[in-house]
Amino acid sequence: MQALGIFQRATPDQLWKLTRPGNRHDRLTRDNLLDLEDHHLVRIESVQEDQRQVWVLTKRGHGEAKQLLEPKGIRVSVLRKQEYDPDTGELLGTGYDDHAAAVTSTAAELHRAGIGHLLGFQTEIGHRLGSSFVQRADLVVRAPQAGVPVLLVEVDRRTEDAHELVTKLRRYWEWGRLLPKDAPKSKVDLVRSRPDAIEHVDHDKRLWRRFYPPTGREGLVPVAFVFADTTAVKVTNTVAVLEEAGRRYWAPRRYDSLYRNAVTALDYRQAVPVVVTTLEQLQEHGADAAVWRRLGRDGAQTLTAALDNPDGDVLYRVQEARAQVAEEQRRLAEREAQRPVCKRCGQKFTDQRWEETTSHRTAWNAGNVSVCGTCHADDVARKQAAAEAADVARAAAQAEPDPDDAPEPGGLRGLFRRRT
Repeated sequence: MQALGIFQRATPDQLWKLTRPGNRHDRLTRDNLLDLEDHHLVRIESVQEDQRQVWVLTKRGHGEAKQLLEPKGIRVSVLRKQEYDPDTGELLGTGYDDHAAAVTSTAAELHRAGIGHLLGFQTEIGHRLGSSFVQRADLVVRAPQAGVPVLLVEVDRRTEDAHELVTKLRRYWEWGRLLPKDAPKSKVDLVRSRPDAIEHVDHDKRLWRRFYPPTGREGLVPVAFVFADTTAVKVTNTVAVLEEAGRRYWAPRRYDSLYRNAVTALDYRQAVPVVVTTLEQLQEHGADAAVWRRLGRDGAQTLTAALDNPDGDVLYRVQEARAQVAEEQRRLAEREAQRPVCKRCGQKFTDQRWEETTSHRTAWNAGNVSVCGTCHADDVARKQAAAEAADVARAAAQAEPDPDDAPEPGGLRGLFRRRT
């Protein structure tokens, strides 16, 4: 009942994958549907040409589904009313929407592969842009345990032009750049005056974080395009248009680094991660297989690998740190190559001696600036020794008596004797 409450209509095969993916076939699911039918909770709306039964909720079942889903914050799909043509008496509204069927099948394959819980799926979720236009996602997947906290899914049966898909991508990109209504006025005014200013606003402060959890990766909310009921050639052509015309929205940029030659990592922070696959691949190989391709990359990957950014922020931090170390080593090598050598003993100057001989504050008192600290210390010591020797000699000379001052033998010096 919960599955029908979310997806509105489904076949037994789809319900089996949505509710009992561990079972080998849908027999138990069919038995459950018959039991619910006996209690007037579900009914068969139509039988397709391939004999697939399309089941929907009755009014009573729809009411019970509301009681189960709405308390959990899950929107219940519109009731499929049982109405008849007044003239012919034929049941109205029994046409099976192939697009809706493809959306349900996509969710079923994701759930079967362990990507998302039944209650982690929502359909036709609106994303209101600044122009009031509402971009509705065919399917929203929340599968944190599978490494996919949130994924917006667009299912295309090639009923839309490739450029219409580019327009959808642009709208999701624009929605990811919006501020919430209660954002500070100063920040709102800044973003209005400089559109690129939003890129300096952390994602936690943007509108999209009010609706979805952190993605666990750089960038905005990821988008998946699932193609169904089409040819490989058409898919290839459509993806080529998405890649070329939508490059502004999905492509990463170069990091604005001081070490551009050393940093090859890419900046995904403002990009919408976009992956593509086909419903046929999901059904044949499983949604957990390497059937997803990330725009801008070659080859298929698993969903989590396609959403990861191995050449993104983690690589940037490693390369930036490595470049800083290399730059510091280069500067040290250049400085070492310029270090002066003593012209007397041939030894390199110490950092202290180098500073003494080059600084304006100390160079005047550094002595012979062409010699190292040791030789300069020897010079200072020699000068001090010479000065001390001169002082001693001077003192000795002053202490030696003058011969003229000696007294004459036999008496005192005459009172009026002239001194020379």
